[in-house]
Amino acid sequence: MTQAAQQLTAGLYFVAVPIGAARDITLRALDILASADVLAAEDTRSLRRLMEIHGVALGGRRVVAYHDHNGERVRPGLLRALDAGKSVAYASEAGTPLVADPGYQLAREAAAAGHEVTAAPGPSAVLAALTVAGLPTDRFLFAGFPPTAKGARRAWLEELRDIPATLVIYNSPKRVARFLAEAADVLGAERSAALCRELTKRFEEVQRGSLAELAQTLAEAPVKGEIVLVIDRDRAEAPVEDLDAALSDALARMSVKEAAASVAEALGLPRRTVYQAALRLQKGR
Repeated sequence: MTQAAQQLTAGLYFVAVPIGAARDITLRALDILASADVLAAEDTRSLRRLMEIHGVALGGRRVVAYHDHNGERVRPGLLRALDAGKSVAYASEAGTPLVADPGYQLAREAAAAGHEVTAAPGPSAVLAALTVAGLPTDRFLFAGFPPTAKGARRAWLEELRDIPATLVIYNSPKRVARFLAEAADVLGAERSAALCRELTKRFEEVQRGSLAELAQTLAEAPVKGEIVLVIDRDRAEAPVEDLDAALSDALARMSVKEAAASVAEALGLPRRTVYQAALRLQKGR
């Protein structure tokens, strides 16, 4: 455990906690958990266990349960603690609070009341998956969990189809094979993807391939555990006018080489093709 931290100033502290390996906690997170006047958690048992592992004493403090099902009832008490000049630390069950976890209403109301709202950054399944997927990270969209109804899910996928960014999606092991088959149908069977499972845990695994390949693999061999899907943007060749517009904008700020690399990455095109187009545009200026 870290040395005793100084007393926290009044405010709301959102504390990122490990998604698997307990040692992924940050020193600052431990300091906040050791010093906050009030502790709140999506899962009180998991936070108590984490604090126990790292030797952070409760010191007579109780851990308040705050989640989607009791937020309306519990939130006023946490806001009253802030009004009284206390420091309140909130942790989701795993990862970074508010990323597909409770906390949004608490953050909004605390900020609206004039209280300091602070993030103690750390583990995030979204960023961990992007790191290991081997897909472009220059631009990404976290889309959360897909809808459970089939029609709504297809409409949701159609909204994502033409977004020029890498998609990050959470999914259930019971539903992921079916979802991959639907994604292959809507987004394109050959679109590259990575299925990241049990990140930072003992049985961590990353399966890479096209959406069609991953759908087939999971149909034959279902998986268990926490899952994050990372799906590449559409790599269909961009129209010449779109390429020229993107290059013209980039050339106003960058060298030919830099502009070509940036646009090739953004549009998913071969660098040599884009470089030749950049030279053509530069020569015509």
